[in-house]
Amino acid sequence: MSRFVLILATALVLAACDGGEDAPPAALTSETPGHPPETGAYPGSATPPIPQVTGTTVELTGWEVTVYYTAVQALHTDKSTEVTGCPTIDCGKNRNQQKLGSFPASFVKAVKDEGTGRTTDGRYLNWSYDTGYWMDTAPRDTDGRPLRPWVSAAADADALGAGSRFTIQRCGTAEVTAEVCAKLKAPTWTVVDEFTPGLGGNKHVDVYIGEETGADFTDSDLYTTLENATLAAIRAR
Repeated sequence: MSRFVLILATALVLAACDGGEDAPPAALTSETPGHPPETGAYPGSATPPIPQVTGTTVELTGWEVTVYYTAVQALHTDKSTEVTGCPTIDCGKNRNQQKLGSFPASFVKAVKDEGTGRTTDGRYLNWSYDTGYWMDTAPRDTDGRPLRPWVSAAADADALGAGSRFTIQRCGTAEVTAEVCAKLKAPTWTVVDEFTPGLGGNKHVDVYIGEETGADFTDSDLYTTLENATLAAIRAR
C-alpha cells in the first residue's frame, strides 16, 4: 500500500474521538519538514496523546481506514532475495540502479506493500511505484519528509488533499478491539502521502503507525481495517 505523488491542497484539521461521549477537540500543531523520524509504535496498551484544536467541525461518514507501517528486517528470518535499486533517494526509476544487498523475501515484500522497512544496519529500504527501491536514512512521505508515527496519513487527492487533517471519530462496523479503536481515534492525522494508483478511493485513508512490533505483525489486532468509519475534519479558524 505505498502511496506517493504529493498534490498540494487546502489544509483541514480534524477533531478528536467520540466513543458516545463528548470529547475535547484535537489540537493543531505545526510540523517542520525534515523533522527526525520517530520510530516504533506506542508500546503495550499506551494510547497516543490527544492534541487540542479549535475550528469548525465537518463530519465525514462511510470511510474505510487502513493502516501502514515500517517493516523491520530483524523480525523476518526467511530466505533472502537480492534487491536492485538506487543507493540514495536522489535518483529515479531505472537510473543509477545497482545491487542494494540481500534481504529476507518477506521483508522485501512488506517494503513493497507498505513503502518502507528498517534494515539491520539502521538504514531504510524504501519503495514507491515511480522510483522502485532505494536506500535512505528514514521512512519518507511523498514530499521527502520523514514519516511520523501516529501523525502521517495517505489519501487520494480527490478524497482528502495533502495537508488535510482528521481524527477518527467512530470506528464503524468492522470488528476491532476497543484498545485498537481507542489508539486510532486518539491522534490528529495529517495527509502527507497519496496511494499507489488504484489502491485508494473516494472514502479511503491509510494511517501510519510506525514500526512493526513483532513477527507476523499483519496477523496482529493493530493491522486492521475500519469500515464505515466516521472521520471528524476541522477547518481551522
